[in-house]
Parts: sequence; C-alpha cells; structure tokens
Amino acid sequence: MKNINPTTTTAWKKLQVHFQETKDVHLKELFEDQNRAVDFTIHWEDFVVDYSKNRITKDTRDLLVELANEVGLQDAIDSYFGGDAINATEGRAVMHTALRDESDTAFAKAEVDTVKKAIQSFTQKIISGDHKGTTGKSITDVVNIGIGGSDLGPVMIVEALQYYKNHLNTHFVSNVDGDHVMEIIKELDPETTLFVIVSKTFTTQETLSNARTIRKWFVDKLDEKAVANHFVAVSTNLEAIEDFGIVSSNVFPMWEWVGGRFSLWSSVGLSIALAVGYDHFEQLLHGAFKMDTHFKTASFDKNIPVITALLSVWYNNFYKAQTEAIIPYTQYLHRLPAYLQQAIMESNGKSVDRNGEEVAYETGTIIWGEPGTNSQHAFFQLIHQGTKLIPADFIGFRKSLHNNTDHHDKLMANFFAQTEALMNGKTKAQVIEELTISEVSRDRIDVLSPFKVFTGNKPTTTILGEKLTPKSLGSLISMYEHKIFVQGVIWNIYSYDQWGVELGKQLATKILKDFDQISSASHDVSTMHLLKYYKNS
Repeated sequence: MKNINPTTTTAWKKLQVHFQETKDVHLKELFEDQNRAVDFTIHWEDFVVDYSKNRITKDTRDLLVELANEVGLQDAIDSYFGGDAINATEGRAVMHTALRDESDTAFAKAEVDTVKKAIQSFTQKIISGDHKGTTGKSITDVVNIGIGGSDLGPVMIVEALQYYKNHLNTHFVSNVDGDHVMEIIKELDPETTLFVIVSKTFTTQETLSNARTIRKWFVDKLDEKAVANHFVAVSTNLEAIEDFGIVSSNVFPMWEWVGGRFSLWSSVGLSIALAVGYDHFEQLLHGAFKMDTHFKTASFDKNIPVITALLSVWYNNFYKAQTEAIIPYTQYLHRLPAYLQQAIMESNGKSVDRNGEEVAYETGTIIWGEPGTNSQHAFFQLIHQGTKLIPADFIGFRKSLHNNTDHHDKLMANFFAQTEALMNGKTKAQVIEELTISEVSRDRIDVLSPFKVFTGNKPTTTILGEKLTPKSLGSLISMYEHKIFVQGVIWNIYSYDQWGVELGKQLATKILKDFDQISSASHDVSTMHLLKYYKNS
C-alpha cells in the first residue's frame, strides 16, 4: 500500500479550507434542501443507511472521496482482498474475508472448506446428541474459553442471535479473574458439558489459566480419560493440545492470515455454530460476503463502509471529535459496542505511520455505547446538552423478531425521535413558548429557559435494517470491519498489528514472578509500594 501522509495531500488542504467555511452551518439550514435525505441515503440489500443528519454538504463528500482517491484507497482494497501482506510489521496477509468468500477463486478455498466441513460435522453431532459425554449423556452446555477476539466476537454473535439459538446453553469464560471462572462452572454438570478452548498459540495466559482451572475441576469430578470427550481446541499448537489431553479429531485449526479480532468467521466461531446451528452460521458468513462484494465494487460515494469511514475522519480530524457512540435499538446487540471497541480501537489506536514516523494528526476514535432506550436514560444528556461533539450510529430494524408491534413501535419511535432531536435541538423561543403555554410565570421562564435550550446540530448516521437475522448481522459486522480498513488507509497506519497489547503482558509476567521476591524486585516507587501492600496485607 502507498505510504502517504494524508495531511500533505491536496484534498486534505481543501478540506481544511472547506471546514472553516462550513463548521458553523447548522444542520437545520442544510435541510432546507428538500432532496437532502435522498441525496445522502444509500439503499443496499435490506439496509437503508441515512447519513443526511451529518454536518456535511455534497462538497464535503466530494472532497472526502477525493482524499480517499489521493491516498490510493482503491489500490489498497485490491491489496487487501488480493492477499498481499498488508500487515507489514508482522509479515502477514489480512484475509478474514476469505473465510466467507463464496467465489471459486477464493483465497485458500480448499483449506477453508475442509475446516468448515469439520465444524459442520462436529456441531451436528453435538446438537443432535449423537456425540456423548464420557458417561453416555448428551451435551447440554458449551463453555467457550478464550479472550479478546476469541471471546468478544463469539459472545457478541451468540447474544445477538439468541432468537435463533437451539437447546444448548452457551457460556463464556474470558477474564483471568478466578471468581469469574468459578461462578461459571459452579452450576455445570461435567458429564454434559463441552469445553471449547480458543487460543491460536495455546499459550495465552488468561485462556490457559482458565482452561487448566476448569480441567482440574473437571478431572476431580470425573477422570483424566474423560477429557477427550469433553474438551476441544481451536489452535495451531498441536503438541500443547495433546499434552492437555485433547484428541486430534477435536482440534480445529486457525491461520496466520486471520487476526484475532476478525476471527469469528473462522473456527473461532465454533461456539457460534454450536449455539445457533451450522446453517445459521453459514448465513452469517453469507451476509458478510455480500457486504464484502459491495465494498469491493461500489463507487466510493455510494459505498457504505467508505462513507462511514470518511465521516469518521471528517469528525475526528477536522472537528476534533475523539469519540463515536454506537447505539443499537435492539437488546440483542447489547454486546456490539464492546465488540467494536476491540475491533476499532485495537486496530487504529496507533501513533506511528506506515513509514515508522510519529503522526502529527489524530488517528483512532474512542468507541462506546449501549442499547437504546436504556442509553437515553443514561448518557444521552451529555450528547444532547454537553460540551462535546459525539457522532453516533443509530442501528435499528423495521421488524421485531417476536412480532410485538406495540413494544417495537415504541422502541422505534424513540429511535427516530432521538436523531431528529439531536439534529434540530430546541431554540430559546420554542422553550419560552412551551413554558408560556404551561402557564409558567414570566420570572420563572427567565430562570428556566437557558437550561431547557438544546443547540442541536449533533450528527448521527441511521442504519436501518429489515430484521435482525444471521445474514443481516454478518453484513453489519463486515461493514464495520471495512470501515476500520478505510480509516487505516487514510490515516496511513497499520491497522492489523497490536503491539500495544504486549508491554503490559510482559510486565505482568515479570511481576507475577516478583511476588515471591518483592524485596529484590525492580520497579518504580509507586509500583513497589503497591506490590508490598498487596502481598503483606
């Protein structure tokens, strides 16, 4: 990929001038154009993406697309899908898209298809009850043991697809906190539980600590031989897996060209397939593939991942808005913001560009959010009347899954109302009129009116789907994956390494050893003080 500092481009300089010319324009003024909603809406498959309530004009969009072209986005997309080693610091391709590629020319197609067939066969045996535990009982519970991408993706998808779940109870263990592990396993029956250990290297401290604790609990209840019928692994470390007691037929491989935070489409998604059935897992992959195709082929001005990424750059680098809120109006997606926190912040939280030089501009955004309408009663006050500009994605669906139209109409009324309120706000004149109608005294109106004014002009993007299905969910997640990629290309950073994760892990290993010899340990004064307090209290 090209190494271009975006701030040196002609388009960036034009955007700086354009920003100064338009930054004080209110969205209400922009909506004097009656065609605005049509001009700033993308219809694709079962989705409508309305980005008209953003602080942009057609000129803004044109200049942002010009920026994308000037930094070589199309060539970068070709390298991305072509299997080039765009994760250059680790010398790897970034090919999670190959896991859902339905074309005959898909990257590593034979390998991927072989693993898919193994997942399909295994999940069908577990779900049907053909696979028995060591005492002859069918499996009733599945425990996924992993962390980071080996946990956040699977748990988010399983929660999101609760409506499609089968009879298996699915649990997730991630935190190295022993209390968390014990709370999960204390109610489980080892005779009917399957444990899925997800660790590419089979050395991740949190995952292996949890796996060993669970294994000891399990063996104490049953015996060593039973491990073979109740533990499976998603990993590449065959020697360590064998030492653990897992048989080779219960090992599902991973690939170096699939990054952890983008791995739910791979055998890391085994727990997903177990929870919702392999057919639904395939639909998830299909939905992602459809978005992949859209991203590869649509012109940039009608390309959902490109447009959403360009909007993010516009706010982050010109308005200096450092955070983005993700607000799904469905409880099923309550884990989506947490999933996207890792996907986006671990990818684009970089301060060195692809030339190895420190950047002098903002890169990654801080991602946060909760489902509506809960979030309306929590942090919306700050979005509406606070001092910070917070662009927000509102995600909703036309149809509910349980067909409760009364509840769904109320939910979606709030969905539409919030974006309208954030856009329009409420003027002082409107406040005074409302208070006057309510027969509030003039003196009281003078006191209250400043507090009840909403400036509006708060940007939102509305992502409206037909219904939450495995397919639509796959498309939604794929959209955000490609948004991450586009942001990284424009910011001239490597989105697919995560060296920032390593330092704390290295120090944790050292401190763990130092617990036995604190007097001779070497740390800063604060850490030494805390270590002594921790071990001596």
